[in-house]
Amino acid sequence: MAKDTGIPADIWRFYLLFIRPEGQDSAFSWYDLLLKNNSELLNNLGNFVNRAGMFVHKFFDGCVPTMELNADDKRLLAQVTQELRQYNQLLEKVRIRDALRCILNISRHGNQYIQVNEPWKRIKGDEDDRKRAGTVTGVAVNTAALISLMLHPYMPGVSATIQEQLQAPQDLGLPDNEFVCTLPTGHRIGTVSPLFQKLENDQIEDLRKRFGGGQPEEHMEVQVQKEVKSAAPPPGGPAPLSDPQKVKELAEAVMKQGMIVRDLKASKAEKTLVDTEVSKLLELKKELLLAEGKTPEPPAQKSKKRK
Repeated sequence: MAKDTGIPADIWRFYLLFIRPEGQDSAFSWYDLLLKNNSELLNNLGNFVNRAGMFVHKFFDGCVPTMELNADDKRLLAQVTQELRQYNQLLEKVRIRDALRCILNISRHGNQYIQVNEPWKRIKGDEDDRKRAGTVTGVAVNTAALISLMLHPYMPGVSATIQEQLQAPQDLGLPDNEFVCTLPTGHRIGTVSPLFQKLENDQIEDLRKRFGGGQPEEHMEVQVQKEVKSAAPPPGGPAPLSDPQKVKELAEAVMKQGMIVRDLKASKAEKTLVDTEVSKLLELKKELLLAEGKTPEPPAQKSKKRK
């Protein structure tokens, strides 16, 4: 059936692993598939990898420029290294879904890094500005090379495409604990092209009608809500026992995601990127409440002001 949808197999692999149940139930949603494809793959990961490669082509004749790292660059490398270590640890624990989020976090850091440093402006400046544009571009394209390796267990086709576009070394292996630049100064990359295509509402609605089994998606959402309510303790009854380790992990995830949101807002990132991260923060908070044995409150309805 997946082949008949016209959606590439790697997109299905990504989405089904992204919603993979790890400690709680999950439900398939056609419109959530659209959202994840357009926000996480197209606007986040794909946008970062494509920009990094295009800057190399447009500004440096297709060759990785010289990199002279400053504090901002080293901060990004530290962030990427932290996500890489977390990725390896999570895979060892077979927490496949959570490890996938580490990859998306790296591309988010990369997008923010590019947005703050603006290499497309610096390349038009004086010698120092042009050197800075070179460093940012070199670091970004090396981060894209790392992403291609981390992505291989999830999206092997996309991983191979990125490596082909970057002309990455054949024997490139995933580092264990430290992110290092693997595309040296002077390395010539290949032709860069977009990795993902936008899914449209009409396209998804058609697929939902063809493959949805006759069950309207809004009914599925109501069913999920009913299941959450049925799992909640009765009024005045005892709350279910919570898992202290799970609560601790979710609390840390909420704090970490809150920092991501604050950083994006402080750097005046694109609204779609901020909204995506805010949605993740709210979802994590809801998961934390459930793990603590509490029932999440429904979102408040905005009341219209009377004139």
